[in-house]
Formats: sequence, C-alpha cells, structure tokens
Amino acid sequence: MELGAGKNENDANNNTQTSSDEDRERLVLDLKAGLHPLRNKFVFWYTRRTPGVRTQTSYEDNIKKIVDFSTVEAFWVCYCHLARPSTLPSPTDLHLFKEGIRPLWEDFANRNGGKWIIRLKKAVSGRFWEDLVLALVGDQLDYGDNICGAVLSIRFNEDILSVWNRNASDHQAVMALRDSIKRHLKLPLSYVMEYKPHDASLRDNSSYRNTWLRG
Repeated sequence: MELGAGKNENDANNNTQTSSDEDRERLVLDLKAGLHPLRNKFVFWYTRRTPGVRTQTSYEDNIKKIVDFSTVEAFWVCYCHLARPSTLPSPTDLHLFKEGIRPLWEDFANRNGGKWIIRLKKAVSGRFWEDLVLALVGDQLDYGDNICGAVLSIRFNEDILSVWNRNASDHQAVMALRDSIKRHLKLPLSYVMEYKPHDASLRDNSSYRNTWLRG
C-alpha cells in the first residue's frame, strides 16, 4: 500500500491538471450556448444491495453511475427524472459527489476526511435530501472546497444523511460545515449530528456506528 502512495498522488495531480483544462473548455462552451454553468461538475451515483444476501461482489462494484451534470439546466433535467427517496427500496444509497471523486472511503479525495451524519425519520428525509442537494449544487455551504459530496442511505427504520469532507483533522472547517448544514437545512434542535473520520470507518468496517463527535 505504501509503495503505491506516491504513484497515486502523481496520478491525482495529473488528473487534476487535465480536469482543469477540460473544465475551462466546458465553461466556454456552456456560456456560448447560453447555459448557466455550476461552479463544480457533479455526478449522481446509486447503490443497491439485496438485504440478507452476502456475495463476493465488492462495494465498489455495486456503485453505479446514474448521470453527471455541470449546468443549472442539466441539473434540473436530471433531478426531475430521479426517483424520489420515498419510492426506493431498502437498503439503497443515493450519492451526489463532485466529478472525479468516487463515493468510497479509500478515494484519494476522501481518505483523509470524514462525514457529518444526520439520522432522519423516513417521512422527512426526502425534503432534507433535496435541500442538501440544492445547497451543494449551488455552492451554498461554508468551506465548499472542503466538501466532497453527500449520501442519502435508505434503511428499514430510518434514513441517514451524510456530508463528506476532505480533511477530518481541520477542526475549524469540520465545525463550520456542521453549522452551515444546520443553517441551510433548518434542522430542528432535536436532531443530533454525528461526525466520523473515514479512517475510523475503515478500521471498524462501519459507516455509521462508533461516531467520534456529536454536535
């Protein structure tokens, strides 16, 4: 693992430069077409696992890309055709991540980060998910460059919303993100947010158990 770290970082740097060039070209084309470019390009992903069935298929293999978008107009076309969370079976995960970042703990952009977790009643999860999606796409959350994406996990008795960030050790950015999420979602005081670094998830093989921080 350690021997491959340098190569992974070089690949990431090269990919970043290529992505920047492509982003500039895309921006010019969108403006010429009269479209309204977003600050970031995003990808919707979907994960569905059969409950009670264990297979050798890795979690990464179960993640399916739905669609990507980079303009306001393309977002609404995509979003209006997505199934509502209330219609999805359990267990299902919906992911919205910046392009180039896979919704995996081990991804280069995620591996030093973590996530804020909100447990929701199923009756309200769809509204909170939509509000969060709009905030991410519109670049409305504080420390936006530190945000990787968000996940809605559909479960049997509850749904779980999580916002992933790049740097779990930047306490100021982590807490500012928490406050920004609370403000934009207008979370009632009864809702408790929990934070968990991805390296802790890798150690205990759990997304939502054994959280480190509550607030």
